[in-house]
Order: sequence, then C-alpha cells, then structure tokens
Amino acid sequence: MVIRTMKWLKRMVRPPVVVGKVSYDCPRLRLGTEYGGWTINPDLIGRDSVIYSAGIGEDASWDLAMIERFGVTVHGFDPTPRSIAWVKSSRMPAGFVMHPYGLSPSDGELVFHAPENPSHVSVSVLERATKTERIVLPVREIVGIMQELGHEQIDVLKMDIEGSEYEVIEDLLARKIPVRQLLVEYHHRFPGVGNQKTLASIELLERHGYRLFNISRSAEEYSFVKV
Repeated sequence: MVIRTMKWLKRMVRPPVVVGKVSYDCPRLRLGTEYGGWTINPDLIGRDSVIYSAGIGEDASWDLAMIERFGVTVHGFDPTPRSIAWVKSSRMPAGFVMHPYGLSPSDGELVFHAPENPSHVSVSVLERATKTERIVLPVREIVGIMQELGHEQIDVLKMDIEGSEYEVIEDLLARKIPVRQLLVEYHHRFPGVGNQKTLASIELLERHGYRLFNISRSAEEYSFVKV
C-alpha cells in the first residue's frame, strides 16, 4: 500500500511525460489493479493463447485476471529473489507458471542494481541516482525459452523489466520472433535513459509492423499490436 501511495503522489507532483502517440484503433481492455494493470486487445486472445509475463514483482493482478477471464496459462519470469519468494508464498492458480530468471538477448547472468527504497521490489540493469547494492541474477534469451516450452509464437508478451526492454525489443525484432501483442513499461524516466531512447524504440517497432494502441495514464505502460 505504501509503494502504491508513493507512486500516486509522484504522479500528482510530477505530470507524466508522454513519449510517442497512439497510432492504431482497436478493442481495448484493461485488466489488473491500478498499480499492476495492463491494457490488451481482448479480441486476439483465446484459451490456447501463449502469454509471457516478464517482471512480476509482488503484483500478479494482471496475470491472475488473464487466467480468470480467458482460461490461459501465464508464464511468469522474474529473477528477483524477493519476487520469487512472494510467488511461492502466494496461492497461485495452476494456470500461473513461474520461471526464476529474467529476459535478455542472451543466456547468462547480469548485474542488477537494487532499488533505492528498500520497500520496493524491482532490481534494474540501470544504475540508480545513488549507488545501491549490486546483485548478479540469471537471464535467458526468448528463443531458447520458447523452444524449451514448445511455443512457436507468443500471443502476448508483457515486459516490466526495469530498463532491459530496449535491448530485448531490438533482439526479438532482429530474430523475427513472432509476438502478436507487446506490452512494455518504458523506463525513460531513469537517469541516463531519456525520452529519445523510448521514442527510437517505438519507431523501430512501427517499422516492423507494430502499432501503438494504448498509453497508460502514467505514460509508462505502452501496448502494441502486430498488424
């Protein structure tokens, strides 16, 4: 509750910066809490849809809502020890499968930086404004994950991966990994990132046939569909 209140206060004090603009009109449905919710095109999702959710933290409200509404299996990915422990201690339905590693263009380990506020959960590959604890965690490439799980395409890929999204997006486009809907939290607010990096990522996606159909009120969560 404290984390969500602080996030709300930050938005009130500092108006969100919208990067890019919605360029496509399609059905939209928001699922999950105000803090952990995402907007999808529900017409493109069925019971057999492949759903990947990268970055769980301690809020799986979107994942659980997807399972309840569509009867899908959600594969969750998060290398953060605190998130893994939270999932294990929670009563998750059979439709939620947790994988204790993050996404990256290649398999291996990455150095992550702990959040400045110890009450927060998510670690990031991006350095904080002040130095924080460094932790080495496992990551895997999407192609290998799909092969292991027997998936030929991803119907929805949700990524809240704290700054790693830029490289992962470039990788999935370069490898032509078939993703129908892409939900991304961009981190242009982080020091050393900036709006231009997010704008370049949006333009790259558009050149590969993706269209932006929703930007959240916080201007942090972006929803794309391949057309």
